[in-house]
Amino acid sequence: MTLITTRPAPGTARPYAFPAIHRVTAHGGTVIAAHLPGQVLATAVLLLDASGAREPEGREGTATVLAKSLEEGTKKRDSAAYALALEGLGAELSPSVDWDAFRVGVSAPAPRLAGAVRLAAEAARTPKLDPSDVARVRDDEVTALRMDWAQPGPRADAALRADLFAAEGRYSRPLHGDPTSVAAVTVDDVLAFHQEWMLRPGVLLVAGDLDGLDLAELAEAAFADTTGQALALDAPLRLSVPAKPRVILVDRPGSVQSTLRIGHRAPERATPDYVPMTLAATVLGGAFTSRLNHLIREVKGYTYGIRGSYAMTRRAGRFEVAAGVQTAVTGPAILDTLGEIRRTQAEGVTEAELEVARSWRAGQLSVEMQTPGAIAGALASLVVHGLPDDYYETLRREYLEATVEQVSAAAGRHLAVDGLTLVVEGDGEKIKVDLAEFGDLTEATV
Repeated sequence: MTLITTRPAPGTARPYAFPAIHRVTAHGGTVIAAHLPGQVLATAVLLLDASGAREPEGREGTATVLAKSLEEGTKKRDSAAYALALEGLGAELSPSVDWDAFRVGVSAPAPRLAGAVRLAAEAARTPKLDPSDVARVRDDEVTALRMDWAQPGPRADAALRADLFAAEGRYSRPLHGDPTSVAAVTVDDVLAFHQEWMLRPGVLLVAGDLDGLDLAELAEAAFADTTGQALALDAPLRLSVPAKPRVILVDRPGSVQSTLRIGHRAPERATPDYVPMTLAATVLGGAFTSRLNHLIREVKGYTYGIRGSYAMTRRAGRFEVAAGVQTAVTGPAILDTLGEIRRTQAEGVTEAELEVARSWRAGQLSVEMQTPGAIAGALASLVVHGLPDDYYETLRREYLEATVEQVSAAAGRHLAVDGLTLVVEGDGEKIKVDLAEFGDLTEATV
């Protein structure tokens, strides 16, 4: 056996080219397609402006219930017949909702993609939405949420979001709702949401071997009998970071660990600083070799793992550090975490750290872009965030060419240790005294 005491250095980055992009406008909508020569499987995604951000107050989770009801049959065929139609094409349907859009994805062998898109459009435009089916889907979702919210984490996540986006309505509440809001969703709520947002053309994203695909035919399949504006995505919120920290306790009596969610608001995904911000976050907490994981896990042994990252949507973003630590070391863990954030904000990164982050981020991008589904997802980012067609070519190069000065400057601009909100979910009797040293303490009601 040979022991290696020196970490291997990253190799030379291999060339990478994002697939050629084609656009076709027909039948009242737009098809954006990426050419993957020789790829037998193709993916299409109908991108609709029906995101979770469109839900009314008190009914958060409506879009999620709708998404999970789409495979319960359509006005043309019941759930069994619809499933058989998909199976006959070798197709798989995958509806989903995020902060920016409602996506109805379908994958199938390229020669059968047009038929699969018709089935996806059938589900999106004319779902059956039988009251008993919708109620069952809603109740299943409530049960799943109750089980999830009984675990550490979701309540802390909700408390942090509520504080960071308190003045921004829907953005201050969980994307998929909570057990109470989803339980309040009615069949009429789901029908009204569908009628308001799902009948517009949207944009069809396609990834596959375009030599065997007729994009005009796909447009007809996706956009037939639709009217209205394709996408009417809202402008960024441009939120500022508070001037002083806030400390919020989510009491969990008897807990043997404290769940930490520490964060502040950040720019939207289209920010010009996206690359240096991402690299700074990678050095700080985005990889196993990060500063936070090294100190809090490897040196101090307070946690099994800690991460720090930016999460960005079209309208807003947030920086967040997340970890679970032993109750007895809650205070020291927070103190050390804030110290690493402060050091990164004030001093930036080193060339050695940045070299690892550059290689990892650029390599990860190449690895991620290997399937039609991933390429379709990348196309969605171009549309939702208003990015140019050559963005991914540029992105990889920018990762590899980012300098210490650029990344350190971004850390200074976009990390704000004095404006952080500290949410701690744990045993209040044991940790209140420790938390008081970090600022005025309030208790969450989630």
